[in-house]
Amino acid sequence: MKAILVKQPGGPEQLALGNYEQPLPEPHQLLVKVHATALNRADTLQRQGKYPPPKGASPLLGLEIAGEVAEAGINCTRFKKGDKVFGLLPGGGYAEYAVIDEAMAMPMPANLSMEEAAAIPEVFLTAWQALVWLGKLGSGERALIHAGASGVGTAAIQLARALKAEVLVTASQQKLQACLDLGAQKAIDYKKASFNDEVLAYTNNEGVDVIVDFIAGPYFNQNLDCLRLDGRLVILASLGGGKVSEVDLRKILTKRLQVMGSTLRSRTKDYQVKLTEDMSRFALPLFKEGKLKPVIDSVYSWEEAAEAHRYMEQNKNIGKIVLRVS
Repeated sequence: MKAILVKQPGGPEQLALGNYEQPLPEPHQLLVKVHATALNRADTLQRQGKYPPPKGASPLLGLEIAGEVAEAGINCTRFKKGDKVFGLLPGGGYAEYAVIDEAMAMPMPANLSMEEAAAIPEVFLTAWQALVWLGKLGSGERALIHAGASGVGTAAIQLARALKAEVLVTASQQKLQACLDLGAQKAIDYKKASFNDEVLAYTNNEGVDVIVDFIAGPYFNQNLDCLRLDGRLVILASLGGGKVSEVDLRKILTKRLQVMGSTLRSRTKDYQVKLTEDMSRFALPLFKEGKLKPVIDSVYSWEEAAEAHRYMEQNKNIGKIVLRVS
């Protein structure tokens, strides 16, 4: 089969279309003819040699797919050949064919295109994990979502609003309106001022209940300032650096704060299956009704994977970057 290969660890120029052995589905797996996949930060890090795939996973890039079942393993009962599915993978999405555990596959809503379906799994599952499983966000609470125009950010805005929470975001100035259009009630230009001052001013010094953060080090103290009593901070990445020079731990004690970190790719299959099932129950009906939507910045042909990676690394995108597999 054809697949996007990494010639050697390095920049986007190391990506090239080549030949790779087609995977064979195990009894509990589906073989999917891939129509679309999408980019994630993990792809760019793996391409650079900084994020190896989990043990047993395909060495090919690609953490999510949308496509058509080409073959169902002998123990599969939910899907059959010809069914349209989408879902999360530990790797292997940048290819003509990929295997996915049947329990991880979701039925594709008829109102979505393949490109739209491919833009859902990683970001909506990550956002659901952060907001619901870890952050315990409830109706009437407030959430602060950093990088609000990113793939996970655009998913988190919509999920938080669907959970009837109030949403504040940070983003660069040119991306603020996109966040407001998705349902955020307050959008803060993180380059213009200290976001904690704006959050506290907007909330009459009450703060927020849950923060979803990808920046880590440079935001840590401001995040603590923004959290109200019993607040929860969920850190999903450390794009700004992983160290903090000085922290007043008394803020965590006196406000009874919870600070959590998580990744999704390294979680057990059982965890990912349960997360998929939980998110699907809530979100799939809303996708079918058009109340939730994948936000796509751009669609590239998979022959243009290198250019798509360059674009992602420029941080210009609002929402997902999708590869159409021909």
